[in-house]
Amino acid sequence: MIVGVGVDLVDLARFERAVDRTPRLRERLFAESERMLPLRSLAGRYAAKEALIKALGGSDGVRWLDIVVDKTDDGDPFFTLAGSTADAVAARGITSLHVSMSHDGGAAIAFVVAEKETPGALP
Repeated sequence: MIVGVGVDLVDLARFERAVDRTPRLRERLFAESERMLPLRSLAGRYAAKEALIKALGGSDGVRWLDIVVDKTDDGDPFFTLAGSTADAVAARGITSLHVSMSHDGGAAIAFVVAEKETPGALP
């Protein structure tokens, strides 16, 4: 059953200016494995993390560095969660997270769906 949906849109030029003005943003918002990615990829990951917070219904217990956006060998994005963020997701009963990201025309967008199992549901 879907228990949350989140979407976020990031203006690439504005995001780039923010990172240029405050270089420590990379360290505050992104895991070490993400930091050296191109800015358009970081903007997509930022949007995904924001969309996740919206899908969760708020940021209680969520830490930016506990959220890593990884990709499968086929290039499909997925979340790797750790620490208090993983605990917050589990406490909400969420068993699956789905994320989609894209960037084009000066913007990056991400969409997240949070699901939990429904007792007695058919497989």
